[in-house]
Amino acid sequence: MRVETAPQAGADFIRPFQIEALGIRGRAVRLSRAVDEIVHKHAYPGPVARLLTEMLTVAAALASALKYEGVFTLQTKSEGAVRLMVVDVTSEGAMRGYAQFDADAVAALPADASLPRLLGGGYLAFTVDQGEDTNRYQGIVELTGADLVECVQHYFQQSEQLKAGFKLAAVQQGGRWHSGVIMLQRLPREEQTSAVEIDDDAWRRAVTLLASCTSKELLDEGLPIDDLLYRLFHEDGVRVFKGQGLRAECRCSRQRVGSVLRSLPRDELKELEVDGALEVTCEFCNSKYRFTLADLEEAAPDPA
Repeated sequence: MRVETAPQAGADFIRPFQIEALGIRGRAVRLSRAVDEIVHKHAYPGPVARLLTEMLTVAAALASALKYEGVFTLQTKSEGAVRLMVVDVTSEGAMRGYAQFDADAVAALPADASLPRLLGGGYLAFTVDQGEDTNRYQGIVELTGADLVECVQHYFQQSEQLKAGFKLAAVQQGGRWHSGVIMLQRLPREEQTSAVEIDDDAWRRAVTLLASCTSKELLDEGLPIDDLLYRLFHEDGVRVFKGQGLRAECRCSRQRVGSVLRSLPRDELKELEVDGALEVTCEFCNSKYRFTLADLEEAAPDPA
């Protein structure tokens, strides 16, 4: 195995890699503290917490496979018990996410309810936002599949005409959430050379090797991810690249919330006023911000 970086540190990180003999690239992600902190910002029922954990993990892998400077967002909107899930990852590795759900509808489902039972019909959206001066990219596909992985694979087949393989695991141990994913992608034809041109047999071999990975191995922090990748793909020459750390971090702030409120008409602000103040709760991190109308009439401070 060729290593082009120092070993990973901590449990919240992404490791890019390539299986050179097969012309396949991939991402390996492990999450612990970051995903647990995000999920525990809210009192989610078990099935919702598990699904949000899986979505955060897959989003980290997808984001790291893109070349962008900004925010990658993965979102579901549906008609089922879990009406909305939004997860985003910045190019610097800051993650956040939340879910909206019908508590009674979720309570009526079994603890191991499948994705179709939790979400019902709806769509899955991928968005890349690189700032005000760039065009935002968005891809949307119907929610089709027995689980989140199948839905993402459907997106790749419909929107990118690329094959992707995943091994995803998420579990709650001792009250804390842990998760991991390994993602494989066939290199686009323009990036292939005659020496590594991918045929269907090579792709099937890589996917079969990936399927041999157990959830226990994927989540075992005592097994370095580089060692796991070597165990799976060493016969075909796996090469790992510099990794990236991940962290739970919301982008909300009192200044940002105040700026949004100041943009609203005064009559609308007065309608939102309760007991002489306006209170705004961030849907991502559950932070609360309280303003009086006098606060909002003050000049906004210059950004730092």
